Amino acid sequence: MVEIINSTLLIVIITILVSKSNFTFKRAPNQWVIDSCTLIDGRILEIIKLGFFNERIVVPSIEVKELQNLADRSDSYKRSRARYGLDVLADIQKVTGVNLQIVDTAVPKGTIVDDFLIDFAKKRKAKLVTLDFNLLKVAKVNNIETLNINDLSQKLKPTILPGEKTRVTIVQKGSNKDQGVGYLEDGTMVVVDNASKIINKSIEVEVNRYLQTEAGKMIFATRVKNEQKN
Repeated sequence: MVEIINSTLLIVIITILVSKSNFTFKRAPNQWVIDSCTLIDGRILEIIKLGFFNERIVVPSIEVKELQNLADRSDSYKRSRARYGLDVLADIQKVTGVNLQIVDTAVPKGTIVDDFLIDFAKKRKAKLVTLDFNLLKVAKVNNIETLNINDLSQKLKPTILPGEKTRVTIVQKGSNKDQGVGYLEDGTMVVVDNASKIINKSIEVEVNRYLQTEAGKMIFATRVKNEQKN
């Protein structure tokens, strides 16, 4: 009986202490480690400005030093790219709401930067942003989540480009009296000239222009000549 009372008392004491200290169990925030080649590329800045990186962004100091070393090189191209990378880093720091940390890291002499990044990301359970093909492969082998800006850009490219042909079913009239409107499988609107009188028919069209708007993608096209005879 005494043991039960003591146990109950202990639980009550712990509960009081926890409530008074406002102690809460929190998940460690996700982190993105950005390497120097991504900074030199520059596209990461616009992605961050759009709010796609709302978690902690980490840049190891070894990456900053690498850019600084390149910025002092005699090679004018490498020098200008490295300075641009440093400018991008400075601009990221100015973006409102971005949690950017430049982590001062002790690096033994002779350390290979890629090996360091893999170890750094692994220890922090962070995701790695890089354009380096070989580094991406090594990261995946080590079960590190990665983001390649080139892959992202490729995925965001239009499914069809000007000059290419495709089939589309006209489902309604367009805003101009001669236009008909159809949709690709991914939902992209296709506005076709001289197609207002062929509602519910599938025709072959040639893409003239591709337009990306805040509301989505739009394609402007014309009927292929041999289709117009049908």
